[in-house]
This record gives sequence, C-alpha cells and structure tokens, in this order.
Amino acid sequence: MERNAIIGGVLMLVGTVLFIPGLGAQASQLATLALLPAAALLTYGTYLLGTSEDGRAV
Repeated sequence: MERNAIIGGVLMLVGTVLFIPGLGAQASQLATLALLPAAALLTYGTYLLGTSEDGRAV
C-alpha cells in the first residue's frame, strides 16, 4: 500500500470522527466549529486516496 493511500485513509478517519459530534441537533458551538476542519480533512483525505494509484483519479 502506498504512503499517500495510508495518509489519506487516516485523514478520512479523523475527519469522520470530528464530523460526528457536530451532526446532532443539540451540538455545542465548538462541535459546530469543528465541522469546517472535518470537511477539509475528509476532502483532502479523499483526494489523496483517490490519486494514490497511477492512472485516472477516481
């Protein structure tokens, strides 16, 4: 497995964990503010994982 794929998977996992607390109706302001970095980590992790192999990006 390539290094970028592992890093991308870890970033996606961390982004998902940060995303979960902000999804509730009674989410605190801190949990709501954590949604922006969570979305950024998910996006960048998906990019790294999708471009880790040769050929066309997924």
